[in-house]
Amino acid sequence: MNATLYGARLGLDRGWREFKHSLRSSDQGFNLFTVIAVLTVLWFQRDSQVEGTGMSLASLTLPSMIGMSVAFSGLVGPAGSLSMNREDGTLLRAKAVPNGMVGYLVGRVVQTSLDTVFSLVVVVVPALFLVDVFAAAGVVGLLAMVGVLALGMLATLPWGAVAGSITKSPGSAMGITMLPMMGITAISGIFYPITAMPGWLQGLAQVFPVYWVGHGTRWALLPDAAAGAEPGGTWRLPLMLLVLATWAVVGFLLAPTILRRMARRESGTDMEQRRQAALQRGS
Repeated sequence: MNATLYGARLGLDRGWREFKHSLRSSDQGFNLFTVIAVLTVLWFQRDSQVEGTGMSLASLTLPSMIGMSVAFSGLVGPAGSLSMNREDGTLLRAKAVPNGMVGYLVGRVVQTSLDTVFSLVVVVVPALFLVDVFAAAGVVGLLAMVGVLALGMLATLPWGAVAGSITKSPGSAMGITMLPMMGITAISGIFYPITAMPGWLQGLAQVFPVYWVGHGTRWALLPDAAAGAEPGGTWRLPLMLLVLATWAVVGFLLAPTILRRMARRESGTDMEQRRQAALQRGS
């Protein structure tokens, strides 16, 4: 078997094993918190009508939150995992094995994708008792949603890898991904139509993938009347594809170079120095 393909196969197995391990980790406490937060938001929004759409605010919010979750996981998940693997020596061990970096990267992609799907299921299933947006969408709408979410993952995942590569600790990786994502999410029309915001904020939000993944998810799941809450009152699918594809292409061109440079610089001496520094800070 080709060595690269063999490394990729090992990566698939690694990603599956790490996903199963994560099901028994403290991450599930975060999923429970997310479920409670989503249900609380939808409960208070269920009777609020969005002008010009004839729909409840909760009906617009649930698809938006599905898109936001994918973009959030694609950026924050790889950043945290990659930075932690630098600290515990996982990356150094992968570097020492032939095609180990191929297997490592495939494993990261597999685990992130499975974690994202599981998190969506955990959140969406109970939310459907308050807002059922899937029934009207039909099979075609669900397939369109899957396509949009896959593109959203491609648009954010390489940037998560970049963030994890350029930071020196898991804490700083979370800082440069979590905080900006919270700000971008706040202006991206996830919890309230973006048209209610000032024009300059609308323009800024549309530079980033979060708004467009939400836009595409709403297009896939909601009736045409929901477009009344979008800028211009229409679905802008060509622009959505262009923005998400641009983020994906630039990210996948940039990320491998940064990852290779980071891996070349990584050594056992560097890892030990970081460990000693952490011990000194803790003492």
